[in-house]
Amino acid sequence: MRRLANLREQLADLSLEGMLITNWENRRYLSGFTGTAGALVIGVKEAFLITDFRYWEQAALESPDFELYKGGPRLWESVKELLAGLKWKRVGFEAGALTYKDYRSLEELVAALAELVPVTDLVEQLRQTKDAQEIELIKKAAAITDLAWEKTIGMIKPGVQERELALEFDYQLRLNGAEGSAFPTIVASGKRAALPHAAPSAKVIEPGELVLIDGGAVYQGYHADMTRTVLLGKADPEQRRIYDLVLKAQVEALNNLRAGLTGREADEFARKVIAAGGYADYFGHGLGHSVGLNIHENPRLSPTESNQIPKGAVVTVEPGIYLPDWGGIRIEDLVVVEEHGIRNLTGSPKEKLLEI
Repeated sequence: MRRLANLREQLADLSLEGMLITNWENRRYLSGFTGTAGALVIGVKEAFLITDFRYWEQAALESPDFELYKGGPRLWESVKELLAGLKWKRVGFEAGALTYKDYRSLEELVAALAELVPVTDLVEQLRQTKDAQEIELIKKAAAITDLAWEKTIGMIKPGVQERELALEFDYQLRLNGAEGSAFPTIVASGKRAALPHAAPSAKVIEPGELVLIDGGAVYQGYHADMTRTVLLGKADPEQRRIYDLVLKAQVEALNNLRAGLTGREADEFARKVIAAGGYADYFGHGLGHSVGLNIHENPRLSPTESNQIPKGAVVTVEPGIYLPDWGGIRIEDLVVVEEHGIRNLTGSPKEKLLEI
């Protein structure tokens, strides 16, 4: 299995005999196991999945490349028992996945057996580059998201509450094959659209208001993310102008995004356009983020991101302008980063401000 081989190469570089994986996304990425309890213990040749009796049959089906270690009710004691038989002396653990309490409990149990070595973002670095299977799953999630948006548009009418729109969008995601929503769906109308992460409220949508909807499907563990902003009624000149500026900024970023750029460089393509239009102070978040088993992964497309975007990363491109007491506009697509450009996975129309 290529993912295990990639991890084992890293173990050698870190002079580790094995690695304890407890982050649930990393556990699923490496083993395929979708249960909610368990841990992986991986060495140069060994690959164990520890879980309790609730998941034994499931684990055997989902993780054929791993030897199932039937743990007891206390995970750290099971880890101790397994390490005692392996006789490793240096074992890495995911520093970002264990609470201090869990670390102390584990350390007390295994201190006489092996040194625990903190490791940061080892599997997360591997996950930045999506393989063909992962891209197909994200593509399917994006297609479900497009379909849910298409089915929801017709419900945008005067008198409908934001939370009713969010409920319909989530329903359409499920109806069309999603496991669930990638994150709590955002619906913001009128002045509330100036809040980039507004939670849907009981506010009623009125004629002449902008309506921003941001959501996505989860399909076989992989996430999608899309934002569209539409208008209930006839657009005024300012609404059209700001929409066109946001779209221009997004297109500029999409046309220039490619593997090897830093997140800062990618962000700058869109930020320059918005600044030139006079709205530099009203684009307060990064251009985008990577997506996969988690809705927010690295690298980010942000003024603070100095890491390069690898070929095979899947990222959002989502510039926006948010004006207090007026509203906001964001346009977001999900794309695969390739060597000389991008492949857009989002198909929902955006070429002009949609008037409903």
